Amino acid sequence: MGRQLQFDTKGNEKQKEVARLWLDDSVTDILYAGTKGAGKSYLGCSLIAGDALTYPETFYFIARKTAADLVRYTIPSIYEVFAHWGITEDYYHFNGQYNFFELYNKSRIYLIDAKYNPSDPMYERFGSMQMTRGWIEEGGEFIREAKTNLQASIGRWKNDVYKLAPKLLITCNPSNNFLYTDYYKPWKENKLPPWRRFVKALPQDNKTLPDTYIEGLLRNLTQSQIERLVFGNWEYDDDPNWLVDYDAVCDMFSNEFVLPTGNRFISTDLAGKGRDSWVVGTWDGMVCRIPIAKGFSEGKEMEEKIAKLATGLKVPRSSIVSDADGLGFYLESYLKGIREFHGGQSAIDSKTYNNIKSECAFKLAELINKRQIHIICSPEVQEKIKQEMTVLKSKNTNSAEQKRELISKDTMKQLLGRSPDFLDMLIMRMIFEIKPKATGMKSAKIIIPTKR
Repeated sequence: MGRQLQFDTKGNEKQKEVARLWLDDSVTDILYAGTKGAGKSYLGCSLIAGDALTYPETFYFIARKTAADLVRYTIPSIYEVFAHWGITEDYYHFNGQYNFFELYNKSRIYLIDAKYNPSDPMYERFGSMQMTRGWIEEGGEFIREAKTNLQASIGRWKNDVYKLAPKLLITCNPSNNFLYTDYYKPWKENKLPPWRRFVKALPQDNKTLPDTYIEGLLRNLTQSQIERLVFGNWEYDDDPNWLVDYDAVCDMFSNEFVLPTGNRFISTDLAGKGRDSWVVGTWDGMVCRIPIAKGFSEGKEMEEKIAKLATGLKVPRSSIVSDADGLGFYLESYLKGIREFHGGQSAIDSKTYNNIKSECAFKLAELINKRQIHIICSPEVQEKIKQEMTVLKSKNTNSAEQKRELISKDTMKQLLGRSPDFLDMLIMRMIFEIKPKATGMKSAKIIIPTKR
């Protein structure tokens, strides 16, 4: 084109810091954690489009959770960057059928819809892509598997030709997902590896914002939203009805001071055709191990494996609980004496809770926040449990007029993009904590008839 592209940050030093990291070959993984108005989209579009225009025949992706968000928000930002650089339609074409921009030099920018697909729960569909570099926008909406497989696609297309390091940029608002544990917390503790960087940005860093912008946020947002979206406080969650503290959730996997008690239980969320995962938790007091986490299983297999676990761990039938959605009935009919969990039945404390599942869920949240649960499992399962804990929320505020109630299973699925099977297993375990304990046989006088 015979001219130089200039990324003018207009005084935004945080954007400039990310641009320097983008040019640093030793850094391959960058999180730009901006708040409202921090210039996240403009930054991402500038870096991706700048590379695509500079290096012929290279491939890039911009990924968001839904195609609708790509159309509504990302594509207008790309056009904005092109306009600022004077890039006219003579230099690019948008392919609406396959969702990519093709530039005059045969480089491409692919727009990736990263929504959850039940037939591809591990996002393996991204593994076959061959990209030069990429950007995940609104990373707080992603799960680790999506990020990992998208990242695995970069560094595979002409990086060797141009000696380009495989770069992944993630932009987000403060989020309680894997970004908290992998980026924010290590950054705060000065433990980030040198190839991974975290850049925190605030609205004040964006010098192009109107003077009234921040004032409007402070006036219209809730206190928790202000903490997260104006002050960049990662310790705040956006939803005041969230029942657990995120640090307490993370601590569940390192609470080694929680000791076994010898009181053993099994809780299981069953899976069959058309359902999600079969999850089994074995408990010694409040120490939980997860020996089984898999997809569809035949009823006979579940019956035999649970029976084997119960025998090996010496768990009595009365200390086994399973969900009662059809499969639970099947299991109970063969493993006589186990407890079926009917989440919609009346709570033990019916004055306080709307149903038994809600009562168990609030009990679980209480024990998590008190650091009284220790879960021993693989890192992959840890991540799934952390994700599912983000939907451990009450349906309403804890007012005196309303009974405490958990949000519905359908709402949880919509928020997660899948069924919260690990959370259900943990909730069911609490039935043994809230059930009134037997007081034993009452004493009675024994009258011995006298001889006549």
